[in-house]
Amino acid sequence: MFEIIDFDSRFADYTARWAEAHRKEYRNYEAMENDLPKVYMTFLNTPADWLDGITPGAYFTQYEDPKDLVDWLCAYCKAGVPVPELLLEQIEAVGKPCEKRLVALLKDEEAGNEARMTAIGLLRNLDSTLPKMLYIGWQLDREAEDELADNAIDSLAQMGRSAVQPMVEALPKANAAGQAALLDVLVNYPGSEQVYRAAMKLFQAHPEQRALFASYLGKLGDERALPALKQAADDPATGYVDWIELRAAIERLGGTAGPRDFSDDPDYGVLKGLSE
Repeated sequence: MFEIIDFDSRFADYTARWAEAHRKEYRNYEAMENDLPKVYMTFLNTPADWLDGITPGAYFTQYEDPKDLVDWLCAYCKAGVPVPELLLEQIEAVGKPCEKRLVALLKDEEAGNEARMTAIGLLRNLDSTLPKMLYIGWQLDREAEDELADNAIDSLAQMGRSAVQPMVEALPKANAAGQAALLDVLVNYPGSEQVYRAAMKLFQAHPEQRALFASYLGKLGDERALPALKQAADDPATGYVDWIELRAAIERLGGTAGPRDFSDDPDYGVLKGLSE
């Protein structure tokens, strides 16, 4: 069983003792706080009796087995103890050999969101494309609020063009929330008819999200969207905040939004006051 050591608490104790020993050397707390990075480096490089004489900075570097490192991460999460940044750094240092184990963790729904969210971040830092299809699959039947799927979208965005075609192919299979999430990345790669049609469909089907889908249409740069955008901009039900985004999309496509009177819109009054 892996030993679960709360490195955050150990550093907090070390800092408290250091502050007490050096408090007369500083004029105020801010000056002392500015030296904390130096204190942390000293902490990392000072042999610790609670680590049998090993320095905190070297503790996790003794371990290089991907299974052990990732299982250790999971053990921290299950114990409710903050995962040491030093452990995460060692996983990244071992690098590519850890990818498969991290992807296996992503597939384990019983592992808990904290461990899986951490795994996504680690894989992203490793520039891994290994979980690409898994991340896309998470978007197909997702909820509108899903932090795991949202985190995965950030990773798909980082993967760039290598993820574009499989995301386009997944679009018609995804629910509305999934399509919106995929489009958040795909609109940065204009030119696909399928992407344009999906963005237009969502724009017309979800007036409560007009601002979001208008921004997508603006990024796609297809002038065919202008009539629908102008119609929405002229709709009396469209409030000032949404109209601002609609106008931006229309102008991005080379059009001009017609004038509107928003004097009765409370958002208009607030935003106008902020700009003055």
